[in-house]
Amino acid sequence: MSVENFSPAEQAFLGKVMQKANLPDIYDARNITIVVFRALRDLMTTEAAERTEETFDDERIALLWKDDNPIVAALAKLRPPLEVDTETFLRRIRQEGGVPGGVTAEAAVNAVFSTAKGELPADRIAEISGFLPDGLKTMWEQA
Repeated sequence: MSVENFSPAEQAFLGKVMQKANLPDIYDARNITIVVFRALRDLMTTEAAERTEETFDDERIALLWKDDNPIVAALAKLRPPLEVDTETFLRRIRQEGGVPGGVTAEAAVNAVFSTAKGELPADRIAEISGFLPDGLKTMWEQA
């Protein structure tokens, strides 16, 4: 996927993530954003995750939120929200996100959190916060 394939809003969103996390390129920002969003969705009810997806103004940013694997998406609707602690969440980001050397999982998560919060209304921000374990909730609120 070339940069030209990103919508202007998607490019702006990922550019913010890239800058805030000090990532080397927009593709790292995209990959990390997708993993952080997936991990966040896993902590939420299906209904809350769907409300969040519907809240994003830009369709392409909403697609970053939505799981593109139909089997995983179907299974996610059948299971309850996962209960994980902050360290497990961050370990998942490190393992699945391809976080480049010199960038911490915490910095990547903070970059995605703060950029996403800039796109979401206050009621959605509060709803997401309610699903987060204490340490992650602190990161979300400070982002």
